[in-house]
Amino acid sequence: MILTPHLDHDPAEARSPLYPVVDRPTSVGCRARRYPSDTTDAEWVLLEPLLPKPACETAAGGRPEKHPRRAIVDALRYVADNGSKWRALPSDFPPWKTVHGFFTRWSKAGVFEKIRDRLRDRIRVKAGRSPQPSAAVIDSQSVKAAETVGKPSRGYDGGKKIDGRKRHIATDTQGLLLVVLVTAANLQDRSAARLLLAALHAAHRNISWVWADGGYTSAALIDWAKTTLHMTLDIAKKIAGQTRFIILPRRWVVERTFSWITQARRNVRDYERLPQHSAAFINISMITIMTRRLTRH
Repeated sequence: MILTPHLDHDPAEARSPLYPVVDRPTSVGCRARRYPSDTTDAEWVLLEPLLPKPACETAAGGRPEKHPRRAIVDALRYVADNGSKWRALPSDFPPWKTVHGFFTRWSKAGVFEKIRDRLRDRIRVKAGRSPQPSAAVIDSQSVKAAETVGKPSRGYDGGKKIDGRKRHIATDTQGLLLVVLVTAANLQDRSAARLLLAALHAAHRNISWVWADGGYTSAALIDWAKTTLHMTLDIAKKIAGQTRFIILPRRWVVERTFSWITQARRNVRDYERLPQHSAAFINISMITIMTRRLTRH
């Protein structure tokens, strides 16, 4: 009997221009690139300097890390892209507990937000724009929650008839993520807007104009944003008499971002016990989108 090696991917697909495979040596500290979600060499050149220094290289000191950072990042991207359980992480990655530990620590330290912001700045500069945006678009998306999501952080969205969580995001005019906030689905957009706009103002002081859909219509909210945050909240309403789907200016930008985010299967449904972990996976999927855009030939 002749045994053939098991392939976890289609060679034709893996060698396509969309997912170029760069074979890496499988010596100590390295693993061969075999999944579409794995980082390419060009992507890793962008990501490696943005990761926090290992504890052994800081003044506080610590033990050297057993597993290479690139394998950890590849594992996180695998979970986000395929939506697999932590315990089902393939054996060629570091142990799932190790990967989950990095995910938890980096989420708490805001590492994913920092990487997202640095990459977004580079894309804006590459497009001939200022790295700091002056306008934003906000919207929300309700998604079903798995049984792992506890009652304190879930709710029922009567309008969408969804029991789960709601994602509130702000993007620039290119659709690149600026701020993400995850709440229970029963929180109204007008109520969550104060939290979202406050976080947006704290992170991006130059933003003075924000577009939103009709769900944010509130004279009190518009006045609060103007007087407290010095932001003009512009409600982009539907066209009078509209009965079918029409792409509306500005609103389609943030709706397209939701489409990008949910291409990662982990984000199709909310599985995270903590809302901040749900936001972390949204940031990871956006980071993957931006690194691929920056390294695209």
